[in-house]
Amino acid sequence: MSWRTLKVALVDPRLFSGIGNAYSDEILHRARLSPVKLTSRLTPEETEALLQATKDVLTGWTERLRAEVGEGFPNEGVTAFREGMAVHGRYKQPCPDCGAPVQRIVRGDHETNYCPRCQTGGKVLADRALSKLLKADWPRTLEELEERAPRRGPER
Repeated sequence: MSWRTLKVALVDPRLFSGIGNAYSDEILHRARLSPVKLTSRLTPEETEALLQATKDVLTGWTERLRAEVGEGFPNEGVTAFREGMAVHGRYKQPCPDCGAPVQRIVRGDHETNYCPRCQTGGKVLADRALSKLLKADWPRTLEELEERAPRRGPER
C-alpha cells in the first residue's frame, strides 16, 4: 500500500517522467483533487478524473508550447511559470474557475499551488512553517482566510 500524496506521486520521476511541479499543480486542479490526498485513498472516479486531467493538461500544454516555439527548441524564456496556468505560480490570485484566492504550501524549495474551493472543499492546507508559527491564528478554512484578509478601501 502506498502512503504517498498525489502531489508527491506526480512529481516523482520514477513514477511519472516529465510531469514536474508546475504541471502537477495544474493536473490536480483540473481533476479537482487535493494535493495532499493519499494515492491509496483514491476512488475509481477520482482515479479516472486524475487520468483524464493528466491527458488534458499535458496534451493542451504540449500543443500550446509547440505553437509558441514551432519546430525549434526554446532558447529563451524557459520557465515553469506560464501565463494561462490555473494555479501554478498564482498565489493569492483568483482561481480562474471559482474566483477564490489560490493558496500554496511551501516545503523546502518546492511550492504547491491549489484552489481551496475547487480542490479541498474550502479547507486551507497547513504550510508547515507558517502554521507552526501562527498556531491558533492559522486559518483553517477559506472563510476564515477571507475574514482575516485586510479590507481594501474603495478604488480611486
